[in-house]
Amino acid sequence: MTLVATDLDRTLIYSRAAAGEHDGTDLYCVELYDGAPLSFMTERATALLSVLAGRITVLPTTTRTIAQFRRIALPGAPWRYAVTTNGGHILVDGKPDVCWHAQVETAAQAGGASLTEVERALRNRVDESWVDALRTADGLFCYAVVRSAAVPPDFLAEWSAWCAEIGWNASQQGRKIYTMPDVVCKSRAVAEVRRRLITDGTLPATAPLLAAGDGALDADLLAGADAAIRPRHGELHELAWTHPGLSITEGSGIRAGEEILDWFTQRSAID
Repeated sequence: MTLVATDLDRTLIYSRAAAGEHDGTDLYCVELYDGAPLSFMTERATALLSVLAGRITVLPTTTRTIAQFRRIALPGAPWRYAVTTNGGHILVDGKPDVCWHAQVETAAQAGGASLTEVERALRNRVDESWVDALRTADGLFCYAVVRSAAVPPDFLAEWSAWCAEIGWNASQQGRKIYTMPDVVCKSRAVAEVRRRLITDGTLPATAPLLAAGDGALDADLLAGADAAIRPRHGELHELAWTHPGLSITEGSGIRAGEEILDWFTQRSAID
């Protein structure tokens, strides 16, 4: 038996803008926002995920907040476990595990500056000429919605350096620049879910972990897996990020989502 932990946006699901070259004829909508289609998979990808989730344990693992995750009608649901808010929440049968969230909050408070301090510092460094909105996510971290082409060239490097000194980190994924406590990470939450699944007998102790993701916030998850895959696009691709046991898709955009699910299917069959 295998555990698959996978990022969602720009890994398995895509906006039309992120889908890349595609004629749109076989797109399946998996998310509506304000009544309009927002995120898609190919029809083949939806079939692959449905079959995979019926055969092994699949763990959706996303930086989205709980509310944002609940907007997605992901094939294979309902999920016994899901990780949201970059590891800040574990959902058990769709409900937040309050004990886990309390542990994360305690660790974040002990690990460095407060969210209020970081938000204040961020607001002092940005302006409306390139930032459309500043938001917080479930009281754990903040992010700026930016106009990518207008972001000052040195901003991310300088902001990242400031964050590193206080136990936080910064990364950009598409139009969002995330600012995150170091202890709020996907790998910690996935390890906790894996521990629970082994304890209750769902997984054997030797069960391998397979993972996928495209952004810097996925790096810890990919590095901690027994084997991992990333698409040929996104922040990690731009950074030329690699790691032992890492595979990279041949294609990019929404077709990479199909490749990732093919890879999960093949690897879980081998394992």
